[in-house]
Order: sequence, then structure tokens, then C-alpha cells
Amino acid sequence: MGVMVFDHVAVAGETLAAATGHAEQALGLDLRKGGEHAVFHTHNALLGLEDGLYLEAIAINPDAPVPDRPRWFDLDRFCGAPRLTNWICRCDDLDATLAALPEGFGRPVSLQRGDLCWRMAVPDDGVLPFDNYAPALIEWENDAHPSALLGSSGAKLTSLTVAHPEADALAALLAPFLNDERIRFENGPRRLGAEFEVGGEARKL
Repeated sequence: MGVMVFDHVAVAGETLAAATGHAEQALGLDLRKGGEHAVFHTHNALLGLEDGLYLEAIAINPDAPVPDRPRWFDLDRFCGAPRLTNWICRCDDLDATLAALPEGFGRPVSLQRGDLCWRMAVPDDGVLPFDNYAPALIEWENDAHPSALLGSSGAKLTSLTVAHPEADALAALLAPFLNDERIRFENGPRRLGAEFEVGGEARKL
């Protein structure tokens, strides 16, 4: 059975500038330009966090072609104000983890951007289980990891709240794979929220 480790969070926007600005205003920190993603034709900006985590602002790249499959993170259907939309967990063995989970978490897609090489499980329709509130799963294929390349901004993610009408069921499904006290599951209206500590101050996203 595979093990999941909390890897990063994603803020989506109708444009990358909107997603980046939302994260920067909430945290009071500047994100660093990331790059473009092949296959899904999105682009991002990044912020290194404490404890090996990082934050990603992501949006459809308007200058790239339309992909021949639905984009990851359900970005094809994204609309409205920029917001925290996804959380991502890494696996040492993505195939084994997917085999141990119910169908719906997706199939591995191989990707590369600069020194970063990874495989990401992406559902065929782009929609993750539990209305996108289940974690996306990633396997880094070499020693390069965004958090190490970025360094820490000094911001520390202290909690991630996953609120969903079936949050208890999601928590039970993930319990054999994931043990992280920062991640809290709450039954209720759908909401993803994160709390941070930045320079001794509490910030929310």
C-alpha cells in the first residue's frame, strides 16, 4: 500500500495574474514566476513554504493551444474569483497507491518542466473524487522538487481544512495512506481553506 505525503496547495484563477495576486495579497509575499505546462497547457507561479511544502498559483495559459484532453484541477470549468482549489499529495509509488484506491483518482501522466520531472494522476474528465476535494496525487521522478529549488519564503502552512458534505467518508478513505495533523476534515458546505503563519502573524487563504 502506498503512502501519501502532503506536497503542495494550488490557487486557481481565470488568469495567472488573478491567482497570483490573490495569493500575494492574502500572504503578503511575492510569488516567483514558474513556467508553462505541456499536455495541459497551463502556467503557474510559485511560493516556497516551510516544511518542504509550496504554494502554486495556476491558470489556463491563453497563449498555448487547447489540449486534446480535459485540463487537470478541473480548470476548464473554473470561473469566478481566484481561490484555493486543490491540495496535492506525493507518493513514492504512484501506481501502487492508485491500485489501492477506488477508481476516480486518475491515470498517471508524465510531465517535465526544466529540471522537474513528475507523474501526476489526472482523471479523464479532470474532476477528482469528492467534487475535487480529494487530493491530487503526484510522484516526483528525481531529486528535484520545487520546494528545494524555491527555498522557503518564511511562510508556514499551519492547517488545511477540507470541508465537504461527505468529509468523514473522504477522511476514512485516506486514513490508511495519509497521517498529517495539519489536514482537517469537516462535514459541511464545500470549502477548502488554509491557515499560515507569516512573520509571526496568522494569515488565511
